[in-house]
Amino acid sequence: MNYYTNQGGWIEVICGPMFAGKTEELIRRVTRMEYAKKSFVVFKPVIDNRYSTDEVVSHSKYHKKAINITNPSEIYKYVTLDTQAVIIDEIQFFDESMIDVVTDLANHGLRVICAGLDLDFKGKPFGIIPSLLAIAEKVTKLTAICVCCGEEATRTQRIIDGHEAYIDDPVVLVGAKESYEARCRKCHKVLRREK
Repeated sequence: MNYYTNQGGWIEVICGPMFAGKTEELIRRVTRMEYAKKSFVVFKPVIDNRYSTDEVVSHSKYHKKAINITNPSEIYKYVTLDTQAVIIDEIQFFDESMIDVVTDLANHGLRVICAGLDLDFKGKPFGIIPSLLAIAEKVTKLTAICVCCGEEATRTQRIIDGHEAYIDDPVVLVGAKESYEARCRKCHKVLRREK
């Protein structure tokens, strides 16, 4: 590693269901770093191509330039001596090696901001997010509004062909309003197939 800084590093996690404003909050923090003239790099997984291939984009269409990566170790190619912060959107799509990368970056004095879904469409912890929440110094858990009852939504409801998804459907399905809704615990449903 050749990117030591004089500051202490830390990890921030922004999490919650879809449509809670996670990417908007991430972009807000990036914008503040721009005003403060901080040096940073923004990453997103190649799999997330919903709105753009080279930007992180919120559902409200706020956007910032980003580098697409497949493997967490690719981040090191873009971190320089001047880099003060690393920002990663849709982090739930990365494998366990991302935990080591973000820990290493923070240990070397960088601010690491991660955003992602904390629960999958089944209402279960999503991928590496539980580990990230455990090691983060700062956690921001956002909620959306339930489309069924108007209460606070903490779940992401997958909708396929007009009905709730089945429990044995694949966990990863990149989509937006055409495939997902925000719902509260009471209104969230996962179907089981009849045998």
